[in-house]
Amino acid sequence: MTESILYGTSTAVKLCFSTLGMMCFWTGLLHAAQTGGLTRLLAKVLSPVLGRLFPKNKHGGAFGAMCMNITANLLGLGNAATPLGLAAMQELKKESTAPDGTADNAMVLFVVLNTASLQLVPTFLATLRGKYGAAQPFDILPAVWVTSVCGLLAAVTAAKLLERRFCG
Repeated sequence: MTESILYGTSTAVKLCFSTLGMMCFWTGLLHAAQTGGLTRLLAKVLSPVLGRLFPKNKHGGAFGAMCMNITANLLGLGNAATPLGLAAMQELKKESTAPDGTADNAMVLFVVLNTASLQLVPTFLATLRGKYGAAQPFDILPAVWVTSVCGLLAAVTAAKLLERRFCG
């Protein structure tokens, strides 16, 4: 058992360091994209869909932050999307009229979108698959697309139905 513990912890540390480089790269790239104005461009591209989902936040500061988070999720960046999601949630809280300690419908829907995480390019998963010997790390793309679209549709539908039922 001691040997398993030592091997498992050693493998976990090696895995953390091997994925840390990729996460730093994507986080830096997204930061450069944000300062370069890509946020505004993505907001324009995503605004027809997100505008329907978040009509009250369409013109606020949260919209760009949500777009960056969704973009990171589309690229399958997982952990790199987390700081962007936290920034979007802070902006949503600023725009919220809900009492402190309470989430409004936009905040709940954003958490649902973030958690369901539509992924077009599962970068992080492909990195892990490549690290552990998969010959074709991206051969799972069709399965990822189908499952993430189905999961996202189910989650958004449930959130909207519950919103109507409990919030009128």
